[in-house]
Amino acid sequence: MRFAVILLLLFSLPLTGIRAQQTQDVFVPIGKYIQLGDAESLSAWFASNLELDILGNTNECSKVQATQIMKDFFVNYTPKNFKIIHKSGKAPMKYAIGELNAGGETFRVTLFVKTQTNGNQIQQLRIERE
Repeated sequence: MRFAVILLLLFSLPLTGIRAQQTQDVFVPIGKYIQLGDAESLSAWFASNLELDILGNTNECSKVQATQIMKDFFVNYTPKNFKIIHKSGKAPMKYAIGELNAGGETFRVTLFVKTQTNGNQIQQLRIERE
């Protein structure tokens, strides 16, 4: 009997962790890094190649290039506040639209995140003036 209970507990633990990952909102940490203007931490969510559209300048770029572009953006437009105003989609592709107040201006931020076996990755990030 004890063996069956222990076995049941061992097999149920990984499932609990998987369920927690699936229900966790990926946009919470991403939004936090945008609000902080933390391009390095934000880049941990970047796919190895992604599309960036920053104020009409569209680039298909590597993670390293995207990190530098975001650093430059945050230097020019210091974030004051960021909030997600809309989320939709389901795995494997989710998106969110947020409002960023930075550098005295308001921007619309659109994020496309793909869920893969190795985690969630930003496939596309767009920042537009409102």
